[in-house]
Amino acid sequence: LGTRQFSVRMAKATVFSQSAAFLKLLTCRIQRGFQCGSAQQFRRAGRSQWYSTKSKDHKTVEQSDKKKLWLLVIPATTFCLGTWQVFRLQWKLKLIEEMEKKTRQAPVDLPNDIAERLSEMEYRRVRLRGHFDHSRELWMWPRMLNSRMGSSGGRNEPGAHIITPFYCEETGGQVLVNRGWVPKIRMNPETRHQGQVEGHITLTAVVRTSEKRPLFSPENDPEHNHWSYKDVENMAKVAGTEPVLLDADAFTTVPGGPIGGQTRVTLRNEHLQYIFTWYALTLATGYLFTRFWQKAKRR
Repeated sequence: LGTRQFSVRMAKATVFSQSAAFLKLLTCRIQRGFQCGSAQQFRRAGRSQWYSTKSKDHKTVEQSDKKKLWLLVIPATTFCLGTWQVFRLQWKLKLIEEMEKKTRQAPVDLPNDIAERLSEMEYRRVRLRGHFDHSRELWMWPRMLNSRMGSSGGRNEPGAHIITPFYCEETGGQVLVNRGWVPKIRMNPETRHQGQVEGHITLTAVVRTSEKRPLFSPENDPEHNHWSYKDVENMAKVAGTEPVLLDADAFTTVPGGPIGGQTRVTLRNEHLQYIFTWYALTLATGYLFTRFWQKAKRR
């Protein structure tokens, strides 16, 4: 009996130990399973987050690139400005041509209401009759000789334009006539007695108007009879004439007197420079935008 009980106890101990070992093994397996699952879940979550971050970064880059499309406005704007300057150049050349055409038209008698029609009649050739009053000459200097209409001598010599009051039969009043150019050494009328025309004459002249003071030109000095630019209103006040200025043509030139025909048809025309500038900026900014866009597409 004792041996039998001992055998039963041993069998129970063996079964218990095997059960405990099985439970321990099962517990380990379960724990490992959870750990492996957590690792897999963590890896899967990290991979998903990486893909999500990468997608968000890509979308952010695309949105940033689209926002930078506004840079295309710069070359587009400069191109429009350059094209606008092309039309401005054509307009300015046409205007200069029309003015030069006026100076070549047949002269008309000076209108009685010339003072009210100066802008309309500018550069128009007119004919007038009367006589000069040399005692009230005005000197506009320094001036260079306009040799295209006058003599070829003294082309690079500084001088002055002699502006003289002229009693006009057509209007019954006095106007200012720019008789032409003299060298500086002959500005004083005492040095050119021969050229001081006296008596009744008929002359042809070009209607002119006032001009704005050039940027670096000094102010007019009426007290010392030094006129740097055409200020017809103040000139007329000093000389006591109507505010009308006429440029005598080259045919009024007399020996020893001023050289007529000093009218210059000039207008400020810098549109060609503006065209070059704007189109150059268009090419430069367009090239930079293209390089930027290509680089953005490769990302």
